[in-house]
Amino acid sequence: MPARHVIRETDMDEESHEYVVSLLRRRSRNSLARAKRDLEAGDYDGAVFDAEQALQLYLKSPILEFTDSVSCTHNLRKLLNAVGEMLGFAKEVGEFIRRNKYRFHTLEDAYYSARYLPKEFTREDAEELVKFVEEVINFVESRKGH
Repeated sequence: MPARHVIRETDMDEESHEYVVSLLRRRSRNSLARAKRDLEAGDYDGAVFDAEQALQLYLKSPILEFTDSVSCTHNLRKLLNAVGEMLGFAKEVGEFIRRNKYRFHTLEDAYYSARYLPKEFTREDAEELVKFVEEVINFVESRKGH
């Protein structure tokens, strides 16, 4: 099993730590914007892939912001669980994940299948998953600071 690269705060000074957090957030916003452009252009596989990337990067940003490291896992449910534990709304996260199990699974599957497998996403799939990424981001944002 390959070693996972971990960014540690001890490897960065305060300014670069803040920079990496803001870079992850900017890349997340850019990926979501790209997903919407892909959707409009009829590239549904690209839209789903970019939506997954947007959420993955978004969820990694608070983990890095509030801890000394972030794992490079691609599992969205694990990332969201970590954010919920860290910010004190783990129970709500668990319920949210249970209610949206299929959408999380489909989005996680997109990380690989949109690029490597003969699976194609439909317009409906892409529309739902891009909207779902926005829903997850809003879910986390609405609970920050509570």
